[in-house]
Amino acid sequence: MDFQLSDDQRALRSGMRDLLGAVFDRGRLRAAVERGGAVDRGLWRELGAAGFFALRLPEAEGGVGLGLPEAVLLFEEAGRALLPGPLVATHLAAGLVKGAAEGEAVVTAADGRLPVAHLGEADAVLAGAEALTGEALHACAAAARPVRSMDPLTPLHRMPPAERTTAHSERFRCEAALLTAAEQLGSAARTTEAAVQHAGEREQFGWPIGSFQAVKHLCADMLARTEPARAAVYAAAVTGDPVEIAAAKLLADDAAVRNARDCLQIHGGLGFTWEADVHLHLKRAWLRSACWLGGAAAEELLAADLGAAGPLPGSSAAYGRAGAEAGGGG
Repeated sequence: MDFQLSDDQRALRSGMRDLLGAVFDRGRLRAAVERGGAVDRGLWRELGAAGFFALRLPEAEGGVGLGLPEAVLLFEEAGRALLPGPLVATHLAAGLVKGAAEGEAVVTAADGRLPVAHLGEADAVLAGAEALTGEALHACAAAARPVRSMDPLTPLHRMPPAERTTAHSERFRCEAALLTAAEQLGSAARTTEAAVQHAGEREQFGWPIGSFQAVKHLCADMLARTEPARAAVYAAAVTGDPVEIAAAKLLADDAAVRNARDCLQIHGGLGFTWEADVHLHLKRAWLRSACWLGGAAAEELLAADLGAAGPLPGSSAAYGRAGAEAGGGG
């Protein structure tokens, strides 16, 4: 089986990168930071027109008719660009909430007890098996209280206890986790590129800092985290298996957070300044790592799957207590 991207998939990824480079360059990123991460409705509609949200809807319903592997490629590019907004929820709401597929509606989602992103500007909130709209949404937003967000691009609100839910379907949660992992993958790849570029340009003692062994190791470690995460995310998109998605989320979260830290380290004092973009990647990676299957939940899922598989044939554990007693021992 060939897991290399097809020519069409490469063109899709390249097209989204070009689009985001044109409509969400660094100037617009910084403008988004200044306005507190509020969704740019014009940009949202441009994404809708490009098929970002309707990518997996059938063509008969006005969608593109593609699948999770292609969606992962688009969300990876969104992660690279630090594109703000409830992208995952709006994508998953296409076909369920009017206007979501076209980018006319901004849709967010409740994730258990976690604060809800972009609640104040949402046209709908996915809360378990239902979508809050209209008066129900206004009442929920009025009762919610804003909480301080570590990410300046992601405003957060804590919903009242009566509206908190963990009743999303397993499929919804798995797809949300996978698309979030794809965003993390894109961020990890971007910080790796930024670190390598800076290491080649910045000089100390008359030499590029990238020639120093300590910096080389940091850059190599970043790549060594990114590529296994990429393989895991792409494979999970093909299989859709919940356990593989959990593994992909763990690897992508680790790569995004640790790569941003190492990128900041390589940038030195410059990396700590507000003007540098490194801290934005780190803060977003921290926030996303807690969303849709956090580390502890993913580890529990993997551990349960290992337990269900049973001991390996031929291992000492396969024989149980009787085998140990029969063996005698020294």
